[in-house]
Amino acid sequence: MTNEKKIIVLSELIENKLRKEQELEFYQEQLAAIQRKIANLQKDVDLTKLIIDIIETDNVIDIKEKVEKTIPIIGEKNE
Repeated sequence: MTNEKKIIVLSELIENKLRKEQELEFYQEQLAAIQRKIANLQKDVDLTKLIIDIIETDNVIDIKEKVEKTIPIIGEKNE
């Protein structure tokens, strides 16, 4: 191999390395964004589970149900 070909090959390797580093940085940024989204979704799921547990264990009053029981609907006969 001549010196000129060695230089071309070396420059190609350097360019290839730079492209791969840029690609790696891009995917690391994407991964970080996805991990933040996953963390936010997990917090939402945990909060929803907590609310469900509170409702199930503390017998929270259903406002709509309570109003319907106490206020008669017009046109319905009371039994």
